[in-house]
Amino acid sequence: MARKSLMPSLWRGAKGPAGRLGSPFSSFQQQMNDLFDDFFNALPMASGGASSERLGAFSPSIDVKEGEKDIVVKAELPGLEEKDIEVMLDDDALTIKGEKKEEREEEGKDYYHMERTYGSFYRVIPLPVEVDGKKVEATFKNGVLSVILPKTEKAKAAGKRISIKTE
Repeated sequence: MARKSLMPSLWRGAKGPAGRLGSPFSSFQQQMNDLFDDFFNALPMASGGASSERLGAFSPSIDVKEGEKDIVVKAELPGLEEKDIEVMLDDDALTIKGEKKEEREEEGKDYYHMERTYGSFYRVIPLPVEVDGKKVEATFKNGVLSVILPKTEKAKAAGKRISIKTE
């Protein structure tokens, strides 16, 4: 089989106005495809439901770091205040949820402008080990929530480094 026949026709160098690259309709067809793609991607059914941004939800960035003695969870929550956030510890998961409501009103000589925004989030972070719920601490500073979850003595003892021998 000739190598040329395995290549897509687009790569074979079709020439002239009747060739694929030179067709006066190829640009038009591409624009129509882009238009339909943009339209259908914007519909809720394209992603299996309405996007979270359109429903007023957002998903904050969360970092989870496990150390020898504790687990530290940090969540970036810009624009929120401590009163807007709720942190809960269940048996094996940390739940962080919150919401922000904002209302702006502006009135001028010839106009009146009012804007309301609402956003909420709900995140459940599974914990890899057992933590001591009585010693959990949470702080909120400059839009960053930090939660320190100390491990139980049982969880600390469970992790044991195993040495590897070479033969």
